[in-house]
Amino acid sequence: MFVTRFAPSPTGRLHKGHAFSALTAWTAARAAGGRFLLRIEDIDPTRCRPEFEAAIVEDLAWLGLDRDGPVRRQSDHLSDYAAVVHALGTRGLLYRCFRTRKDILDAIGDAPHGPAEAARPGPHPAAEEAALLAEGRPFAWRLSLDRAREALGGEAWDALAFVETGRGPQGETGRIRARPETAGDVVLARKDAGTAYHVAVTHDDALQGVTHVIRGEDLFEATHVQVLIQALMGWPTPVYRHHRLLVGEDGRRYAKRDRSATLAELRAAGVTPEALRKELGF
Repeated sequence: MFVTRFAPSPTGRLHKGHAFSALTAWTAARAAGGRFLLRIEDIDPTRCRPEFEAAIVEDLAWLGLDRDGPVRRQSDHLSDYAAVVHALGTRGLLYRCFRTRKDILDAIGDAPHGPAEAARPGPHPAAEEAALLAEGRPFAWRLSLDRAREALGGEAWDALAFVETGRGPQGETGRIRARPETAGDVVLARKDAGTAYHVAVTHDDALQGVTHVIRGEDLFEATHVQVLIQALMGWPTPVYRHHRLLVGEDGRRYAKRDRSATLAELRAAGVTPEALRKELGF
């Protein structure tokens, strides 16, 4: 069965870009006679707020989008994601990294082979790590690409791939070889935060039986890392469809941080859901 999801983060009100993404996924699910799930990705406690979650449900109902099954709220399942991090750690695939974001950015300028090299800092020497731990310095758990490659084996590593039925930012489509090395040794958890986006999203897609991931092209590059995590955990890789991003009259894509007009504001201004759906091509 075709199963897809709309998975916003409750860090603000939904705008036209969110409406386009939700409509794209909902329409695909209904056309296939499949399921459309709503997932609330609220693993960032500093930015996510319950009033925005309630607003998401309200906005989707106004758009006329029904859903199948209960809403999954990620903050209710942090122990699930911690278990994934623990499983990868016990296999020796993670290492502690005490470097700050500034340290990594500074290293990019010094890396002879560019940003990808700087994003793979590698473990600290044992004595240095022990001293930093004794000081109580905060750290992140990074996924070691070198160890991941060894764990999978060369043939499996070379076979990492996903099917793209939409288009990536550079027109990528069809069967695409995954290139997790372009992202470097990604952070999967921090001392003060039990999980990162890549862990939570891949876990939930597997748990909920998501067969098709439909989302904006800004998340295309994240797919390369997520395919690797799926392979390491023995989870299936969904079919992906990355869609274009809506832009406003100024040519900039809609974004919460730019205070793009929200669906609530459009509703208050008298815009009907039928008119908005038509404007968005549905």
